[in-house]
Amino acid sequence: MRQYDAFKRQHPDCLLFFRMGDFYELFDEDAVRAHKALGITLTQRTEGIPMAGVPYHSAESYLRRLIQMGIRVAVCDQVQDPREARASGSVIERAVTRVLTPGTLVDETLLDESASNTVAALCFHDAGDAPAGRVGLAIVELSTGAFTLLDCRADQLTDELARRSVCEIIFAEAATTSAPGASTPPRVARLVDALAISSTPRPAWHFRPAEALESLRSHFGVSSLAGFGLTDEDPAVPAAGAVIRYLSEVQALEQSGRATSEGMSSGSAPAFLARPRSLAHLRPPRREDASTFLTLDAVSLRALEVERTLRAARAGTPQLEGSLAGLFLCPPKGARGLRTSMGKRLVQEWLRRPLAERAAIEARHACVAAFVSDTALRDAVDAAIEGVQDVPRIAARMTLGRATPRDLAALGRSVARAAALAAALRDAPSFAHAHASIERARQSLEPLARAIADACVDDPPAHLREGGLIRPGVDPALDEARTIRSDSGRWLADYQARLAQEHDLPSLKVGFNKIFGFFIELPAAQSRRAPAQFTRRQTLKGAERYITPELKQHEDKVLTAEDRALQREQQLFLALCARAAQAAADCAAFADTVAELDVLLAFASRAARRGWTRPAISDEPVLCLRQARHPVLEEILGDRFVPNDCTLGQREQPSDENPAAPLALITGPNMAGKSTYIRMVALCVLLAHAGSFVPAHAATIGITDRIFTRIGADDALHAGQSTFMVEMIETASILHHAGPRSLVILDEIGRGTSTLDGLSLAWAIAEHLAGHTAAPPAPPQPRTLFATHYHELTALEEWLPARARNLHVAVREWEGQVIFLHRILPGRASRSYGIHVARLAGLPKPVVTRAGELLQSLTVSHQDPAGPQPAPTPTARRPAPDGQLSLFREFIEHPAVSELKQLELDTMTPLQAFDALRSLRQRATTTEPHA
Repeated sequence: MRQYDAFKRQHPDCLLFFRMGDFYELFDEDAVRAHKALGITLTQRTEGIPMAGVPYHSAESYLRRLIQMGIRVAVCDQVQDPREARASGSVIERAVTRVLTPGTLVDETLLDESASNTVAALCFHDAGDAPAGRVGLAIVELSTGAFTLLDCRADQLTDELARRSVCEIIFAEAATTSAPGASTPPRVARLVDALAISSTPRPAWHFRPAEALESLRSHFGVSSLAGFGLTDEDPAVPAAGAVIRYLSEVQALEQSGRATSEGMSSGSAPAFLARPRSLAHLRPPRREDASTFLTLDAVSLRALEVERTLRAARAGTPQLEGSLAGLFLCPPKGARGLRTSMGKRLVQEWLRRPLAERAAIEARHACVAAFVSDTALRDAVDAAIEGVQDVPRIAARMTLGRATPRDLAALGRSVARAAALAAALRDAPSFAHAHASIERARQSLEPLARAIADACVDDPPAHLREGGLIRPGVDPALDEARTIRSDSGRWLADYQARLAQEHDLPSLKVGFNKIFGFFIELPAAQSRRAPAQFTRRQTLKGAERYITPELKQHEDKVLTAEDRALQREQQLFLALCARAAQAAADCAAFADTVAELDVLLAFASRAARRGWTRPAISDEPVLCLRQARHPVLEEILGDRFVPNDCTLGQREQPSDENPAAPLALITGPNMAGKSTYIRMVALCVLLAHAGSFVPAHAATIGITDRIFTRIGADDALHAGQSTFMVEMIETASILHHAGPRSLVILDEIGRGTSTLDGLSLAWAIAEHLAGHTAAPPAPPQPRTLFATHYHELTALEEWLPARARNLHVAVREWEGQVIFLHRILPGRASRSYGIHVARLAGLPKPVVTRAGELLQSLTVSHQDPAGPQPAPTPTARRPAPDGQLSLFREFIEHPAVSELKQLELDTMTPLQAFDALRSLRQRATTTEPHA
């Protein structure tokens, strides 16, 4: 327990998994936390000391669950052979071999192969909490070595971290106070709450520019950061230095003794050499320009279901099926999915952060087009990358000392594919850059692949507990030790036969057990004739056991041969790992190229299978889709999905030949497909910018800098925000940040408040997005799709003919039934058919009938906003021709009101004004308005 307490003091912020035989045990508060988090049994061996444990062989599953909850874990293993400890009468030596935090995982068993796992350091450059304040970001994926620097506004930080799947953030702790959690600044606390990620405070001096520069220069062995395209004053440099120091400390805490946890088992502990710890695989920091990417905020990622469906998002599960990324990560049977782990992560990155530069987008489209048109090229490249393992993560484990024999063999087989891949790309002009990258990497990777293949067996073991990795004939010392071990049985048989013959002891036997080692056994009747060189070792009932100097010498030789063989294999294994670590940069370049090719092949396969088309990319803010389909629903519905057109953009004068407008108002009943249509358009734009073809017969897409969405009804009760408040906050962000190159998707704005308030807000928002509120001449406005049930908004087409256009979802009524055609056509819808949808949903028939009666009674005078305005009729109410309730009601003016308007109050005496008021009151209470 003193040993446990010492390690716990070294890692007070971690749950300490303390190895004791076949279990990892936890004590005190750690046991209570583990009991609550994992549901494991809470017990006690000593009064007042809670205790809980998990079996050693199944610990990884428990560790993974804890890390997913954001809990840090320190793993303390036995690093001494228990036999040595028993012999010396001391406590088994232990050491912390792993410190696991959500953002610093490298072990294969704890990582999701298809998900990035990053840690981000934040450096706020403004003392206050202003939205426009600058924040420096350094983002590292330790499992692959990727190192990215950028800066952004404080109000963009949440979206930036969400786009990059950050699992853990580190920040400069505030001044220490006695209040719990006071070291976490409020703005960091809000980030942690919004993103549900782990956070780690660090000393503020780690973020000072001087210390940060020292860390970076020392780690990369440079005197200046200019070679990385950075200046000493770069706002992200303090964060970069802090994250380097943090990762170095985490690795330094992993004290690997004479054995690793993989090489230990209860009662047996081969004396493996210590494995080095290093961050040598970290790539030089790469400065990223946010303007080169299309921006998707966290709201849009969720609303468009880019990585998971809304249902999965609400449940907090990472379900890919049904999302846009799921098309490529979870393909249907018979369709090509992603072949490599690197490709699975990269496709999600491309979809979260599409390109916004025309040349880069068209370069990807050219590669996809080459794969689509040349099936031989597609098949050759596909065959070349088949079987390539997770090279960057394996290479990282090599440098961090966490690699296994299977990692080494997998790396060798993977990099050996470089030659075949280079040959497949040699005559493909669209892939000249990829071919050059593979050729550069191949020069150092081919010798490494041959060395691994020559040294390692084809089917390596999962660990080196019992050896078996190195081929026979590779190393003489290893072969000698193995020969001694394998020939021991033959020598013992010969020795037994020789002793029995020389001493006339036919019942003599030579044996072995773990307690006494080798022995000679004689029955009690023959023990009296035991030779003098036999030394008694053990007495049994009916038998005696002996040892001889010759047998003892052989015992020492055999028992040490196994340890020597394991140690020699470990040495050879570590030498190969060190050689692989030296080639980490080439491994990373090879892996990056393979990942890109894998994603482009997936894009091409999808395009060929579903008839997707190459979009024309324009510098103008236009959008034209012909017979477009929703990429995900198309896979589910097949030919039953109804394709539609979409045209958005600027026009000087309205005409049938040029129907485009920056704002399209879409009306129609619920369930008819308005939301599907606007999501379809946004996903087509996103796919095009990611480098994919799009599900349409033809497409022209102007470069888009941001996609904004306001879809669905969500609240934020933890922040005291209602559904309507959340809606208004998100809409406000759109109105403040949408520019002429943006795409805005709005669905049912204003429905969360009273009808008149909602309509007024929706009208004003639509006017603003159409540019009506701007001073003339109005600047170009964002391309906007606005789905609404407020039919009054359709009047905007007449008031702003060059900037607004009406669309509606086609509906047919047949024998009292409503048929949704799911076709988007010009013009406005005649009614919403809400009662029909309620009937389809299964509302009781009396409720539906009563709702129809109320609709008729509530129907008021309805002027056709698109047609001429007739004079008022002498009726207080008249039915609307289409039964649609109008909010811009036209009431018949009362005669008393007309007379009131004609009064000349300035020329009247107080008495005259009093008499007039009394007369008007009498008329108002006795006269019908149409009288």
